[in-house]
Amino acid sequence: MPALRALLVVTGAALAALAVVAPAAGCELALLLAIDVSGSVDAGEYRFQVDGTADALADPEVAQALMQGQVALAVVQWSASGMQTVTLPWQVMDSPAAIAGFATAARAQSRAYLRADTAVGDAIRFAAAAFDHAPACHRKVIDISGDGVQNAGGPLPEARQQVIAQGITLNAIAIEGLGVAITEFYLHNVVTRDGFVLTARGFSDYPRSIRAKLLREIVVPTG
Repeated sequence: MPALRALLVVTGAALAALAVVAPAAGCELALLLAIDVSGSVDAGEYRFQVDGTADALADPEVAQALMQGQVALAVVQWSASGMQTVTLPWQVMDSPAAIAGFATAARAQSRAYLRADTAVGDAIRFAAAAFDHAPACHRKVIDISGDGVQNAGGPLPEARQQVIAQGITLNAIAIEGLGVAITEFYLHNVVTRDGFVLTARGFSDYPRSIRAKLLREIVVPTG
């Protein structure tokens, strides 16, 4: 009997471990949304990002695609070196209730940082590490948005190479409007070869851009 009890304990522990690492059933995509909250983003522009994200998730076409792929989502806010945080942890979009709840939380999230630099490379490293806690989906994508070029933090090429080594695709929304070629910066320095840049013509164009980007990532993932 002691031997049997020991076997049951070991078996139970093994099953528990498997449950932790088992893939989400049918999960096609683990998608991390990385939102720029650096000093160039004012309060109204922040609201365009979080409200635009929430509205896109609630869009019927996007919601259907999320459920069909049982897409896992998470949100990170980022700014200067050491200023990155997960504001919404990983959740699988496997029901209308899950999507509605995530959209509501996306709209209600508080801004994490104010009046700080733009460390794109550090944001990418942090986002890549967040996949250690993601469901085991078939594809992994970081969706980073930003309105400025890097002016702080570690080397950007090394961060990009780390993402490539982990098998993660890196896409971007380049938010134009500061007189700098943001789209060109993200195209040549940030996105991976299998990724893409979608341009938002100012923050007021962000809601349209994030909806289009989500559909492209979920429904027709192309480079």
